[in-house]
Amino acid sequence: MHGKGGNPGRNITELLGALILEGYQVVSPEMPWSGARGYNATYQDALLEIKKAVRSLRDSGARYIFVGGHSIGANAAIGYAAYHGGISGVLGIAPGHVPENFNFWPDVKRAKAMMKEGKGDEIGTFPDKNQGTTADIFVTARIYVSYFDPEGPAVMSLNAMKIKKGIPLFMAVAKNERFKNGGAFSWVPDHPMNKFIEVDSGHREAPDAAASDAALWIQKVVALKQKDTPSN
Repeated sequence: MHGKGGNPGRNITELLGALILEGYQVVSPEMPWSGARGYNATYQDALLEIKKAVRSLRDSGARYIFVGGHSIGANAAIGYAAYHGGISGVLGIAPGHVPENFNFWPDVKRAKAMMKEGKGDEIGTFPDKNQGTTADIFVTARIYVSYFDPEGPAVMSLNAMKIKKGIPLFMAVAKNERFKNGGAFSWVPDHPMNKFIEVDSGHREAPDAAASDAALWIQKVVALKQKDTPSN
């Protein structure tokens, strides 16, 4: 999954290409935080969109499903592993979107007040932050709360703690990015295949820089799962 304001053809193309070259089926949906969609669905609904993509891969015969993403896409991948599970692994590349650190609590309170007044589906002007830059977005109060509540469903560290048993995490942070959010890795449940690396790149280039390591990690996880699965 792409990052905030991006699309499936931006910043993640080399990573997708590396996985395709290894023979993997790859689905790269346009998510609600894309530039074109502009947060047109809640965080919870975004996870359901991931679930739909996972189902499509299973229906096509895939045995091992990995969910991954860049920046807020990494956040959502971790969130999916926490709330839904049923996958073989998670890839979090230069994870981003940390509402607990955004200092937007007054805006979240305003959005929650709108919801209490029955105006949860009314569009308002609220702040968003992307790599340190704050800009206004125009979304419904309900959608805003789902992404920006510092105690809500999009808090990555809390979701990392809740990753379902048996799901390993590959996390790559960029050495040259301004805001490193790799701290969530320390909260992940123990798994022998958990892996944390630092790549020599900036935030936007991190998926390309981590592509070969990510592909190799998937191979190793699949090999381990095949070894642990009794043959018929």
